[in-house]
Amino acid sequence: MFSIAIFLVSLTCLWLWGCSKKGKRLPPGPRGLPILGSLHKLGANPHRVLHKLAQKHGPIMYLRLGFVPTIVVSSSQAAELFLKTHDHVFASRPPIEAAKYISWEQRNMVFAEYGPYWRNMRKMCTLELLSHTKINSFKSMRQEEVDLFIKLMRETASDGVAVDLSAKVAALSADMSCRMILGKKYMDDDLDEKGFKAVMQEILYLAATPNIGDFIPYIGALDLQGLIKRMKKVRKIFDDFLDKVIHEHMLSENKKDKAKDFVDVMLSFVGTEESEYRMEQPNIKAILLDMLVGSMDTSATAIEWALSELIKHPRVMKKVQMELESVVGLNRVVEESDLDKLEYLDMVIKETMRIHPVGPLLIPHQSVEDCMVADFFIPKNSRVIINAWTIMRDPSAWTEPEEFWPERFEGQDIDVKGKHFQLIPFGSGRRACPGLQLGLTVVRLMVAQLVHCFDWKLPNGMLPSELDMNEVFGLTMPRANNLFAIPTYRLNNESG
Repeated sequence: MFSIAIFLVSLTCLWLWGCSKKGKRLPPGPRGLPILGSLHKLGANPHRVLHKLAQKHGPIMYLRLGFVPTIVVSSSQAAELFLKTHDHVFASRPPIEAAKYISWEQRNMVFAEYGPYWRNMRKMCTLELLSHTKINSFKSMRQEEVDLFIKLMRETASDGVAVDLSAKVAALSADMSCRMILGKKYMDDDLDEKGFKAVMQEILYLAATPNIGDFIPYIGALDLQGLIKRMKKVRKIFDDFLDKVIHEHMLSENKKDKAKDFVDVMLSFVGTEESEYRMEQPNIKAILLDMLVGSMDTSATAIEWALSELIKHPRVMKKVQMELESVVGLNRVVEESDLDKLEYLDMVIKETMRIHPVGPLLIPHQSVEDCMVADFFIPKNSRVIINAWTIMRDPSAWTEPEEFWPERFEGQDIDVKGKHFQLIPFGSGRRACPGLQLGLTVVRLMVAQLVHCFDWKLPNGMLPSELDMNEVFGLTMPRANNLFAIPTYRLNNESG
């Protein structure tokens, strides 16, 4: 085994020498150890480690992680080159162990290689779940779920006790996602004894944690970090759950009065020769898990960070509430038709996503061919990591970037849709998140509703400035500790 390692390292050195001999200059970067490269440096918070390295080596940085050439992108200008100028070269995904076990051999949309299969899956998901028409069709359901949520929160508020806002928001997000995607609500116990939130966060942790087996393939089978064992466990949980969901839909497909949901649509493509969508049960499960993870955890994480920042900054909270009083009044709850008029709320959501990006590192890209970017040679099959966390804290793009200051967007034509590369919480280019509009709608509605209907106070006399804002790294980046706060109902209406 040692001789194999020496052989592979020698090949890497020869390749690097060949590049320099031909006048092809790799981006600058730190020297790595034999075999490991810079893999040992990443630690528990890779986004912060890569941020520090980029400050020394530059916005386009080369790392060798094991035997994988890796490019780290850390500025808006560099991100535009990779995600727009050369988007077609970097639109694929690298094969990783997490995709193998959690997404049924890269059959989902997030981890699928760039090509016809990915294009068809994205087209189907957009048309059948994420289009403007489909999002609007779920409007009454969202309002129904939010109204029920506010009613339950109002009952809690009358007791004057602190509520676990993180858990409550996660449960609401799960309910809405299940109704949109699976056709009905499912209880936590239907999935696993740990519940949706815990299992989803396990998936996101496993998908983002650097796995030695991905970078030094010949030792992957040893599972030195125990990650594959955990992936297999999560895969079994979702295999059982989604098999049950699919079976329920197959039993009810002949009912005339049943409205078709997303699962029914996918099942209708199974075995049809003329369909452009190659659908079998593993494909269906991979796409369903994709949609569930994408809609549940990302929205809940953004909402809990927005509420955390508002509670930590009473001035901003008061300003949002004053805008809501002006637009909505104190005699009714917020409706989706109100959202476009809430300009300051929109600034708050942008600022939250800037300073707490749902995904600190965008899902890795992979180059499909050799490419020159700026003056640097990027070899085929390089892994490209876009450090969104660093880009959205870049002092050359943002004044006092560490400060939570929504007013920075006043009079600025900057949105989160991928056109402005200094603000890319949803990514950009071909692999940008297709659920952007749905996610924004849910986040804005929930934050507006919770801030409009309730005043919030931290428990045990804690001051806003004392609120813990630590994070946990993963494919998404939630709070390290759940947010607890005491609500007080503030509307005049008796019905809630």
